[in-house]
Amino acid sequence: MKKTKGKILVVDDEKSMREILDIFLKSEGYSVATADNGAAAIDAVKKDIYDLVITDMKMPKAGGMEVLKNVKEISPETVVVIVTAFGTTESAVEAMKHGAYDYISKPFQMDEIRLVIKNALEKLKLQKDVSILKEQLKSPSLENIIGSSQAMQDMFSIITKTSESNANVLILGESGTGKELVAMAVHNLSPRKDQHFVAINCAAIPEGLLESELFGYMRGAFTGAAANKQGLFELANDGTLFLDEIGEMPMNLQAKLLRVIEGGAFRRVGGVADIKVDVRVISATNKDLKDLIEKGLFREDLYFRLNVLSVKIPPLRERRDDIPVLVDHFLQKFAGDKKKFSTDAMEMLKNYRWRGNVRELENIIERVVLLCDREVIGVEHLPEEIRSASTIAKSIAVPSGGMDFEKMMEDMERAYLLKALEQTNGVKTEAAKLLNLTFRSFRHKLKKYGIERKIITD
Repeated sequence: MKKTKGKILVVDDEKSMREILDIFLKSEGYSVATADNGAAAIDAVKKDIYDLVITDMKMPKAGGMEVLKNVKEISPETVVVIVTAFGTTESAVEAMKHGAYDYISKPFQMDEIRLVIKNALEKLKLQKDVSILKEQLKSPSLENIIGSSQAMQDMFSIITKTSESNANVLILGESGTGKELVAMAVHNLSPRKDQHFVAINCAAIPEGLLESELFGYMRGAFTGAAANKQGLFELANDGTLFLDEIGEMPMNLQAKLLRVIEGGAFRRVGGVADIKVDVRVISATNKDLKDLIEKGLFREDLYFRLNVLSVKIPPLRERRDDIPVLVDHFLQKFAGDKKKFSTDAMEMLKNYRWRGNVRELENIIERVVLLCDREVIGVEHLPEEIRSASTIAKSIAVPSGGMDFEKMMEDMERAYLLKALEQTNGVKTEAAKLLNLTFRSFRHKLKKYGIERKIITD
């Protein structure tokens, strides 16, 4: 599919002018549609999104000013250029006031309109670039991927090889491991690096809005759709679309995503025409997609389309040698050269489990830096959960003769349930809070261990 430089609508009641502009603009590499009056132009803008509209001023049914006003109401991002043989200063001022990009008098030179269109579309692209960049900057992230452990070196090698391909990529990793950073690295090392990298978290957007975010919508498609809007697939055309938490995508949208991946085309919500795109899809999840497939919650055919290439990010507990390097990075970020960790504190950080991975480590370092007023951060300055985990780890010993691990865990769980009930005088809701359990989960565990107490009240 040959890439076009932009989609343009030419509106003029003179057939010769429409034909001249149509031939000229197509030769320049643009996709061109035409309308012979203002009303037809307004109808066309309701049905599709154009990058630019070139409209005559005086036409039957609806003039250029009416076309301009309607375009700016229906599709605010579309650029409008007005051409006319009956131009006046007053009409030019009025057109600019209502959002026209430029006002050109007939007859005009082709070089003149070529330059106006080029500048107008460059401005539109810049606005979109800035909008996408702002969205990317909303999400805090590491400045780069940090790690010198063998696990990370292996991952870097896979990223490099993956980047050379145009195939879709599935990134696997626990929450907080930096999946978006890896996706951006794949994009920045790929032949698409000069095009847009557009990201969306499928779990962060309500199901009813996710479709319109991905595919865009036409004015009036649903309540609140006041103007035409391009979706992320269009914005990512020729670039990369990153779908984070793909395992959270509803089944009905999975079918539509599969159609785009297989055919390279989709329809906006409320649209009637197929839109062709060339997008590399990188997706990520912290879920077991094969398990979701077994449960009927994820499409197997979509899984194979997304998982052409895969990158697995090791959790932080599997690359503990990287922890000191990451700690130094975050210390520099939050405190400059003003603070450092004691040897014992650093050792405790290295031995912690880090269920929240790099994101949790970053949050802990930021908190400690803010609360500790000393240059050397000691064990006493670390959060209670880290110190407690270290104490428990030191007290554990496995008997030389072996042990019944499952029975020991059950006995321990039962003991904690009874102790919590004792401390709360048998009030289940309060006991559940003490153990950081939901009431439903707490009640289930009581039933599991047959714990019945007459003093318990709900």
